[in-house]
Amino acid sequence: MQMYVLALNPTDSVTEGFLPAAQRLGLGITLLTDQPQAHRDRHPDIEILECDVRDHHAIITRISAHHTPDAVFSNSDHLQTQTALAAEFFGLPGKSWPSALRTKDKAQMRRRLAAAGVCTVRSIELTPGQDLTDPTGLDVPYPCVVKPREGVASEDVVRVDDSSGLIHHTTEIWSRRPGATLVAEEYLPGELYTLETLGDGERLHVLGGFHTELSPLPYFIEERLSFVPAHPKPIIDQVLAQLVTLGVGFGACHTEFVVHEGRVRLIEVNYRAIGDQCDLLLAELLGIPLFDLILSTHLGQPLPRDLAARTDGAATLAYPCADRAGTLTAAPGPADIAIGGVQLTYRPTRRTGEHHELHHTNRDFLGIVRAIGTDQKVVDQAVDDFLARQSWEITP
Repeated sequence: MQMYVLALNPTDSVTEGFLPAAQRLGLGITLLTDQPQAHRDRHPDIEILECDVRDHHAIITRISAHHTPDAVFSNSDHLQTQTALAAEFFGLPGKSWPSALRTKDKAQMRRRLAAAGVCTVRSIELTPGQDLTDPTGLDVPYPCVVKPREGVASEDVVRVDDSSGLIHHTTEIWSRRPGATLVAEEYLPGELYTLETLGDGERLHVLGGFHTELSPLPYFIEERLSFVPAHPKPIIDQVLAQLVTLGVGFGACHTEFVVHEGRVRLIEVNYRAIGDQCDLLLAELLGIPLFDLILSTHLGQPLPRDLAARTDGAATLAYPCADRAGTLTAAPGPADIAIGGVQLTYRPTRRTGEHHELHHTNRDFLGIVRAIGTDQKVVDQAVDDFLARQSWEITP
């Protein structure tokens, strides 16, 4: 069977998760990307074709002129709608393209949820060239969060408290993203969590979630995530009701939400598997072939009624971050440590000698620590002890 995998830049999810899973399933693999050399450097044994993967027409044309497809798949936030359109064109299993668009476009998501009466968040769209100095045309709910309408991973997401802050930050964002439409929506108080789901269009499995600790405001960098085996049922029910409203239920989905006084409000819905090595940890923690199962849904195979996932696991991920721009001159190397019933893995995400600006996003990550055990306190202590022994030196 032939599977087309659509990708932008290389990611750990594809490199360590989905491509090995496709090989285990015995699939023929063709990777379509606009960055072919970056992928060839990692996967010299995979067929890689250059393609403008942001354009569904280009994708369909490329596939039509090549091997007959049995599945079209992507784990990229930016390519879900295009992937869904291509799968539909070839009559293959896939996500609904309207649902993929609703989840990617944060303004569409807010409108859909509000129209259904399941979650209302005050928000407006800001278009390039719009006069932000005229308050009569802006119903901005201060404090608010400004972010790209189709952004991802806290890129250019910032809290602003007044009109001067709005003008300053939107101008700054547009200098980096000319032509991008932004969303300004009310700041939602509460604890930040995720819900990870896997569905085949008929059956939906809840895999658990994470409690997310963020950097100090005004930015929203995810610094630490702790596994939550099962959120309270009223919380899960509220999240799932909103996902149903958006039409989500096929393949993997990573949903971020806040809980305040028992009320759930979605932050964003990423209609793909969770990233930043959380998916790698989740597969190991639950003891299931997570990546194989996700790909199987795109081959039209139903999910089992019981995934037989482990329920006794505890886990934490931590992301040491750069606190300034500069060149990384010293840093710890990769590590795999087993101590006190905890399996800890550390992987650098930045090479020494590289110069980076400060982005206030996950691009500031210096490395990723992931740890698994059976006692959350013991796992957290192992992570804390490991980080305390490390040092990263950044030279301006």
